[in-house]
Amino acid sequence: MNVSAKQFRQAGFVAQVQAALQRHAIKPGRLKLELTESLMLENIEDTVATMNALKEYGVLFSLDDFGTGYSSLQYLKRLPLNQLKIDQSFVRDIATDSNDRTIVRTIVAMAQSLDLDVIAEGSRRKSSDNAC
Repeated sequence: MNVSAKQFRQAGFVAQVQAALQRHAIKPGRLKLELTESLMLENIEDTVATMNALKEYGVLFSLDDFGTGYSSLQYLKRLPLNQLKIDQSFVRDIATDSNDRTIVRTIVAMAQSLDLDVIAEGSRRKSSDNAC
């Protein structure tokens, strides 16, 4: 589920998510919230705290459009992520553009080292599928 920065920063967001999961009898591990890199630009401490609270509840996280905006390895190592979602701009020409292929391979290798799943937009393959 995509979450905007505005939604994520709402007071009581954690409680709202927990209540919705309980109300609809959804196991928290079945919910993956997709956040964009732009969310990391403001108040990283609050972002990490909110993510940790939801992660402790069992909610999963994916960083959407990875590599297109404000990719920061400093943020990446602090966030309780489960998955990186590589932007389609890198995947689209992977068969013909050696630079895109190198970038995707590098992201996949880094994610594997961080024990994160990888999804390439427009694809359902995980990093363990060795898509590159």
